[in-house]
Amino acid sequence: MKTFIKDKLKVNIYENRTLMGEASAKDIKDTIVSLLSKKEEINMIFAAAPSQNDVLKSLVNDKDIMWNRINAFHMDEYIGLDSNAPQGFGNFLKRSIFSLVPFKSVNLIDASAVDADVEAERYAKLLNEYPTDIVVLGIGENGHIAFNDPGVADFNDKKVVKAVKLDEVCRQQQVNDGCFESIDKVPKTALTLTVPTLVKAPYLFCIVPAPTKANAVYKTVNGEINEDCPASILRLTGNCTLYLDNESSKLL
Repeated sequence: MKTFIKDKLKVNIYENRTLMGEASAKDIKDTIVSLLSKKEEINMIFAAAPSQNDVLKSLVNDKDIMWNRINAFHMDEYIGLDSNAPQGFGNFLKRSIFSLVPFKSVNLIDASAVDADVEAERYAKLLNEYPTDIVVLGIGENGHIAFNDPGVADFNDKKVVKAVKLDEVCRQQQVNDGCFESIDKVPKTALTLTVPTLVKAPYLFCIVPAPTKANAVYKTVNGEINEDCPASILRLTGNCTLYLDNESSKLL
């Protein structure tokens, strides 16, 4: 492992994505154990993307985590998908972790909600009732965190959850990841937790493998800190560790 700090962001680089996933899962587990030694229960937000497969697999395989004291949430969801659509982020997380370990509760954004603004308010209320302790997130090819793409990301957003229009790079990424056959199948709008909602959590673990993320990783670590690369905000929070593999870190 190689490690360095840029501004307030700790960066760990691993030889491959398996080691990256195992190491990040161990750090997450250690944080869970520490928090549960002081609190009866904690609240976690998870990203849903193939980039998270390694860390989610390692977390599921850890039999010592007290999942029955953890309330689970996720950070974004398409608008207008059928509730059973496999591409839905809630359904992705059900397959990857939510149905595989005994969480105290699993709280999903409703992709099929008729009124996106009403659903955003409902989920925002839940998040306020259950303040976040840990966020497990990634970075998109356009530098987004959750569905805060350039153009809609706002570092000073007053909303907790909001409806957004997805940019074309973000939508094409869903095709690149194998989630949709073509870009015309990818929804154009989504609900997302806003940037302030995500970064105010005490602990952020950002897991970003694969060569397709190399440019976004470079901009996150070395570019200007602004909404043109939303993930660049992670350099200022002081509560985030970035986990990379040899491919996502190749431009650093």
